[in-house]
Amino acid sequence: MTFTVLVAPSGFKESLSVREVTDAIATGVLRGLPGARILKAPMVDGGEGTVDALIDATCGSIHRVTVTGPVGCPVQSKFGILGGRGPRTAVVEMAAAAGLSLVPRDQRDPTVTTSAGVGQLIRAALDAGVERILIGCGDSGINDAGAGMLQALGARLIDKDGHDIGHGGGALRNLAHIDVSDLDPRLGRVRIDAAVNWHNVLLGERGVARVFGPQKGATPEQVTQLEEGVERFAAIVRSDIGIDVGHGPGTGASGGLGAAIQGVLGGQLHPRYDIVMQYLAFETLLQEADLVLTAEGALDGQTPFGKIPAEVGRRARSRGIPVIALAGTIGDGCAANFKHGIDAFASIVKKPCSLEEAIADARTLLVRAAEDAVRMVRVGVTLGQRNIHRPAAASVRGAPLAVNPDTGKAAKREWLRYDWLRAARDGAVTRSGI
Repeated sequence: MTFTVLVAPSGFKESLSVREVTDAIATGVLRGLPGARILKAPMVDGGEGTVDALIDATCGSIHRVTVTGPVGCPVQSKFGILGGRGPRTAVVEMAAAAGLSLVPRDQRDPTVTTSAGVGQLIRAALDAGVERILIGCGDSGINDAGAGMLQALGARLIDKDGHDIGHGGGALRNLAHIDVSDLDPRLGRVRIDAAVNWHNVLLGERGVARVFGPQKGATPEQVTQLEEGVERFAAIVRSDIGIDVGHGPGTGASGGLGAAIQGVLGGQLHPRYDIVMQYLAFETLLQEADLVLTAEGALDGQTPFGKIPAEVGRRARSRGIPVIALAGTIGDGCAANFKHGIDAFASIVKKPCSLEEAIADARTLLVRAAEDAVRMVRVGVTLGQRNIHRPAAASVRGAPLAVNPDTGKAAKREWLRYDWLRAARDGAVTRSGI
């Protein structure tokens, strides 16, 4: 029996690009299932890899530019212009100018990192004569609520003495006024859309500083400073511009960049998959799949809140297709993903090692983990074939095994799901590895 396996992962931050992850998993699948048909759907969510993926999908063009990086040093960056019909559209990936991967580990301090490079990318796109700008938000190394971006586009962020505030989320506490009189006038003649994590808000219990500040290097004291800064930013946007950006969905995306795009630039925020899925072939390929393998650097209780494995899982479950997720680390709350279409998951790390070692060996680890996963699927297939011929219907944790897989694709999917993946979801296979 030939299985069609769809490989639809995210990239592994600071390690492997989404293309590299996709190819590594495909290699492992073919080692474990030599006769499998492999479909590839590299997944992006507005973060790293978005420009490349959308340009590849539309046969567009890449434009390279040097911008100010998140720690103030020049970095080589890029934006894309989509191919095909429709308005001339630039794709700006904020991670290419202010991403966490551009912040050296010993300089990770979101009270000082800046989004200025994102504004410079937008200016370069305007110079290219675009009619629409699509901003991908994700994988950021900042928490400045887009202040640096606004300053790079001509806005003045002023303190009570009339001086420009400094860079970084910490400086926002001094904000007293936003002057947009010198904002680049071309912004008013283009449409701005931003692909954001709809679950991320600027303020509150799940506000951007509290949830993501520590991931970007903030100490508890700095988290408090960052929270005070974004609260001040929201208050000034409300008083000076008349727009409330404190609690709207997506306003906390990329360290609060969503709030600046919506509140000051007049852009529209969209759930990120509503945007990127317009350009990717995932849904078409999903219709042909018997099994889906997805992956991300970490799988935990945050994954259902807009991360790629959960989005892949939800879409696959709607079609009755089982999903296995591979991850660099398995964190607290990971079992929540069973409710979002992930039928089984495993860490690619099978023995104790340092983070540096895991990053360096990520490709090898992924290949082996994918091979192990599909070999376990083969065990389930063999068990299913044996049970088909038994007089009484067998069961796994109370769920009947499916009928002969030769009866059709839908039956084959259910057979896969109940025979092994259902056992994994119900706890017969532990999260330490499959």
